[in-house]
Amino acid sequence: MAAPRNHHGRSELALLCVLLGTLWEIATGQIQYSVPEETDRGTFVGNISRDLGLEPREMTKRGVRIISRGRTQLFSLSPHSGSLVTAGRIDREELCAQSARCLVNINILVEDKGKLFGIEIEITDINDNNPKFHVESLEVKINEIASPGARYPLPEAVDPDVGMNSLQSYQLSPSHHFSLDLQTRDDGTITPELVLEHTLDREEEATHHLVLTASDGGDPRRSSTVHIHVTVLDTNDNAPVFAQPLYRVKVLENVPSGTLLLTVAASDPDEGTNGKVTYKLQKINGKQSSLFHLNENNGEISVSKNLDYEECSFYELEIQAEDVGALLGRSKVLISVEDVNDNRPEVTITSLFNPVLENSPPGTVIAFLNVHDRDSGKNGQVVCSTREDLPFKLESSINNYYRLVTWKYLDREKVSIYNITVIASDLGVPPMSTETYITLIVADTNDNPPTFPQASYSAYIPENNLRGASIFSLTAHDPDSQENAQVTYSVTEDTTQGVPLTSYVSINSDTGVLYALQSFDYEQIQDLQLLVLASDSGDPPLSSNVSLSIFVLDQNDNTPEILYPALPTDGSTGVELAPRSAEPGYLVTKVVAVDRDSGQNAWLSYRLLKASEPGLFSVGLHTGELRTARALLDRDALKQNLVVAVQDHGQPPLSATITLTVAVADSIPEVLADLSSIKTPGIPDDSDLTLHLVVAVVIVSCVFLTFVIVLLVLKLQRWHKSRLLQTSGSGLVGVPASHFMGIDGVQAFLQTYSHEVSLTAGSQTSNLIFPQPNYADTLISQGSCEKNDPLLTAVDFRELKEEAACAQQAPPNTDWRFSQAQRPGTSGSQNGDETGTWPNNQFDTEMLQAMILASASEAADGSSTLGGGAGTMGLSARYGPQFTLQHVPDYRQNVYIPGSNATLTNAAGKRDGKAPAGGNGNKKKSGKKEKK
Repeated sequence: MAAPRNHHGRSELALLCVLLGTLWEIATGQIQYSVPEETDRGTFVGNISRDLGLEPREMTKRGVRIISRGRTQLFSLSPHSGSLVTAGRIDREELCAQSARCLVNINILVEDKGKLFGIEIEITDINDNNPKFHVESLEVKINEIASPGARYPLPEAVDPDVGMNSLQSYQLSPSHHFSLDLQTRDDGTITPELVLEHTLDREEEATHHLVLTASDGGDPRRSSTVHIHVTVLDTNDNAPVFAQPLYRVKVLENVPSGTLLLTVAASDPDEGTNGKVTYKLQKINGKQSSLFHLNENNGEISVSKNLDYEECSFYELEIQAEDVGALLGRSKVLISVEDVNDNRPEVTITSLFNPVLENSPPGTVIAFLNVHDRDSGKNGQVVCSTREDLPFKLESSINNYYRLVTWKYLDREKVSIYNITVIASDLGVPPMSTETYITLIVADTNDNPPTFPQASYSAYIPENNLRGASIFSLTAHDPDSQENAQVTYSVTEDTTQGVPLTSYVSINSDTGVLYALQSFDYEQIQDLQLLVLASDSGDPPLSSNVSLSIFVLDQNDNTPEILYPALPTDGSTGVELAPRSAEPGYLVTKVVAVDRDSGQNAWLSYRLLKASEPGLFSVGLHTGELRTARALLDRDALKQNLVVAVQDHGQPPLSATITLTVAVADSIPEVLADLSSIKTPGIPDDSDLTLHLVVAVVIVSCVFLTFVIVLLVLKLQRWHKSRLLQTSGSGLVGVPASHFMGIDGVQAFLQTYSHEVSLTAGSQTSNLIFPQPNYADTLISQGSCEKNDPLLTAVDFRELKEEAACAQQAPPNTDWRFSQAQRPGTSGSQNGDETGTWPNNQFDTEMLQAMILASASEAADGSSTLGGGAGTMGLSARYGPQFTLQHVPDYRQNVYIPGSNATLTNAAGKRDGKAPAGGNGNKKKSGKKEKK
């Protein structure tokens, strides 16, 4: 029955402690519990989930756990009930010794909230220890002459329990000579003393046997006993007496072994051996006996081992002095151990949230730290800090806990890993510190768009490239990491010349290499403007763009094209006329050619490749003008065949050739007669000749009438357009057919060959008169210009256009035939010596007859000796209607004639030294010369 009653009493005591703990928590506003010692593992301590306002099933998700110092965990959390329970059997005496209250502090961490809660648990005492004496038996020697009332100290019992469970009383077995007297000290301890009630008589009873019982006040009561043997001695009536009843001493904990603490002294007034005193330590446990040493002869107390303030800061020793007569004297020694700063602070990382996103707001918790210093006072006060140049700071929490938080935004692209040093220093002298290292990884977020090293790029690709050829490579850099730094490239949707850009080029989305999807032609497209977009793979993706200009480089892939003289369409060869009286340098004709390429690929040079009479003619290297190199002689052949080659300056150079036929004669009838004699194998009979003459006269009359009508219509249309241009004020729309062609501000004026045909009534025969061609507009070489005349630049050309737009065009001359002063001369001639003008011969009836004869001969044999087309009577284009090149493509953007300082001039006017008659549209040239 005793065991169940004991268990029932313990249960009631536990419930009472829990109730008291709850009431104490309500009163103080702090979470406090209590639990009896020696309870079984899993004993309920307190309802944590209820006190923290959490559901039991949420505690695991929220990361609720116990944080406490020490190697042994006394408590644990029940994951099912959310209660705080014991983790094992708790021994209060081992944990708190004889402290009045045994309090254990633990901390509960709620990780998702980043909060700590302090829990205070009181371990209540149960009566589980018996009072114990440090000896099982005690021998007390009493002289027989001791007077009644003499007191003899008895050993004290020790009970590690507290309160009512500790030592409460002593009892002495019944004795006729002795009694027990209990003395209560200031600290509440009870000291038993043996009191002599009656005088002893050794002869009557030499020994006495007594039993001293020590009892506590627990339920059930516990006790222990010590046997006392009293020996009655002979006379020794003076006991040793200490100089001080109580000794106090302070010592630093770091004193070396063997250090003398103090010396106790007791005196005995007896003489001889009865006055000799020896010293002994009494009431001392095993730990104390190993720390201190007492010299039994002289009473010196010294340190035998190193002291440690953190283990024990106070020691109480009882010294006993005894003489040979067994008379005793007692004294106490109180030793206070003073702390020195000999312990470094301890830093424990309880929680670390790693890695942390770089866009985490300031105040984000990185880690929880606990600091502790085993020293006391200022030696145990710890201050934590970090380096000031880091974006982190420490915030103090509860119970020596610190939170490491951010105080500004992080940037992974600048620093991706932080090595944080936490320095914990105490306030001792000298201070001691501890460094704890935390490695924090900064996780990347997509906060940087891809960037190109340059704001724009230029790429060059030669024309006629291969399809799929690599054009250019673009690289964008993204300082982010992983998928946030994976860059893809694309070309924005756009069109050029109505065609999507994606049909010209494509880009590798991974490498940024640009490829050509087709072969480029410089003559069709010179450049492409692209916008390349670089995007990363982040969420959301970021992008940037850059402009790319692709320039197509010209290659020499176009052969020079000869515009004049134009090749006849019927397979015949055109004829150019050169009078036998022509002087050296006489302009026979001019070869005009263009090249569709640009730059030096379009620079053209002319050379005479083949001639019937070498040395008779020469071709201008840059002008293409065919001139006589010497005076014509009678022995020179009537028909001269020349092959002129036009070559560009490309690599490799390309060229074209044209065959010119030059007739050397002073008049057209002479040409016709000579050619007829050369080409005609036989003369037809008179009947055929008459028929041919009639047909020729009819054809020539019809052609002439048609030509006059067309010429009048063209003149009237040109005059009407000039009037409209004067009214509208437009620029160069009304400029005559003598216009220019050029590239890059270099102008090359094309010579216009104008011819007049008039019909005069003689006697009965109509005469065809072919006046000399008008070389009013021609190219003057740089060598023939004045030295101070600059080249005609693009600015001069624009000014010329403005002047031409503002100048009023002169009305047409009623006499549209050319005067003698307007006859053509050598291009660029400045005086009569260099003109080489045609002879001033008048056409007569014989000329018409010769032409009719030649036409009849052509009709008879079906061959064309002069090379003209139908209706042109075999004449070349030079002697046809006015050659204006109006239907020739405009190659000004890629034509350049090196060495030519082309200016628009009136050769006839220079030659005659006066303005030409009529002033038919020549006024605009005078303004140009005045400006130059």
